[in-house]
Order: sequence, then structure tokens, then C-alpha cells
Amino acid sequence: MFGLIGLLYAPAAAIAADLKLVVLGDSLSAGYQLAAGEGFPEQLQRALDERGHSVEVVNAGVSGDTTSGGLSRLDWSVGPDADAVIVELGANDALRGLPPETTRSNLTEITKRLNERGVEVLIAGMLAPRNLGADYAEAFDPIYGDVAGEFGALYYPFFLDGVALDPDLNLADGIHPNADGVAVIVDRILPTVEALLDKAKSS
Repeated sequence: MFGLIGLLYAPAAAIAADLKLVVLGDSLSAGYQLAAGEGFPEQLQRALDERGHSVEVVNAGVSGDTTSGGLSRLDWSVGPDADAVIVELGANDALRGLPPETTRSNLTEITKRLNERGVEVLIAGMLAPRNLGADYAEAFDPIYGDVAGEFGALYYPFFLDGVALDPDLNLADGIHPNADGVAVIVDRILPTVEALLDKAKSS
């Protein structure tokens, strides 16, 4: 009887979640310069908890990471127990003016490997800084939708939608979202994340 009572009153965190969702990203999702609990994975976890989802959100974000870095650490960042992954990479590729074909190749390989493992994927898109010129943007911007379409992955067109260029929602650098900005991102991407979890449950 004691064991049953203990189980009924155990903290939610002590009960294993049905799904594991990994956020494979860079500083935009890693919680750069934010207090504990204010980053994207943590705020997303709370939002999903509030909506009754049994899921553990894992922060696999590394500040400064490029798509090449994400690809090189894919196997140890996304463990064999992962059911779904949000891929949020490429902002640093664009900021450094790396060749769009390199970004495309890396995102394709990341998604391909996850697809082969049976892991459901949500690709969070990024837009190239317009100071790099129209040609660069025309080559870079479509990458995310193209890769998602190729592998049947879910696609969220712009991770910073509603937040980019708004000083009230970004840190002093004008690039990284503050806690309020992260809250906007979570609110906007949440329906797509829920669709990702539905796919993971049925796969």
C-alpha cells in the first residue's frame, strides 16, 4: 500500500515521460545569457506540461554551433532513446557567410540520419541577414523548406518569427531573444511541436 501511495504522490519529474524531444540547436535555442528556466527548451517544457503532454524536452543547444557542428555531434547529442527532434541550426552559417550549399548539405544529412533512425523531425527555418545580398538570401532561405519536403519532416518557416528585430524581445545584441522573446517563440511554434509529438506517438 505504501508503494502505491508513494507512486500516486510522486513528483511529476520522477515519473518517466512517454516521449523524449531533443532540441538540437545553437545559442538561439540554448538559452544564451538567460537565467535558468528561461531558455527555449525549459519554456517549451512548461508549455507542453500545461497542455498535458507526457514528454521530456532535452536541451542539446550549443552556442556558436553551425550546421557542420550539429552534424558532427549528432550521434551523441541525440541519443537512441530520442523520439523527436527540433533542428534549429543555420543562423551561424548565415552570420559567417558560409556557402548555402554547405548548409543545405549538412541539414540534409542531419535529417536523413534521423529519418533512418525513425526519429520524427521538425525543421525550424532561418532567414539570411539581408546585408549579405539578395543572391545569398535566395540561395539560403529556401533550404529549410526544401529539406523538410524531401524527408517528410515538419517545417516551421522562421524560428524567430515575431521576435526578430524587436528590441523589447531581444538582448542588447539585437540577435538573441530575451525571456519574453522566447515566450513568443514558444507560443508561436507550439502547435507545430504538438503536431511533431502526435507523429512521434503514432510512428
